[in-house]
Amino acid sequence: MHLVPPDRADRRTIDGHRVCDAIAAIGDAAHVRAWADRFSLLADPNRLALLLALHRTGPLAVSDLAIATGMNDPAVSQALRLLRASGTVAGEKQGRVVRYRVVDPDVRTLLARCTADGA
Repeated sequence: MHLVPPDRADRRTIDGHRVCDAIAAIGDAAHVRAWADRFSLLADPNRLALLLALHRTGPLAVSDLAIATGMNDPAVSQALRLLRASGTVAGEKQGRVVRYRVVDPDVRTLLARCTADGA
């Protein structure tokens, strides 16, 4: 039980080798936190709808995303602000219009799994 932290070493185990495997599988706490934060962003149905639309269609403007999702423009803008801050989406300004796209490769992979045909 070489991977068990000292503060848990006195606890009784059933399958000690599996406990070490589980600790190794969990890995670094910062990595776990980063994935939990990603899942938190995806857990909101409106943000997920925005991401699915962007994933499937490519870059879209706020007003187009609002129509596609049934959200109002300010709600879309607020959601995109969070997604931008997390590095999940990026906006590209073309004149007065900003079109957003999914830039996080891990999130793109998850979104591909969420679509009906996996594309």
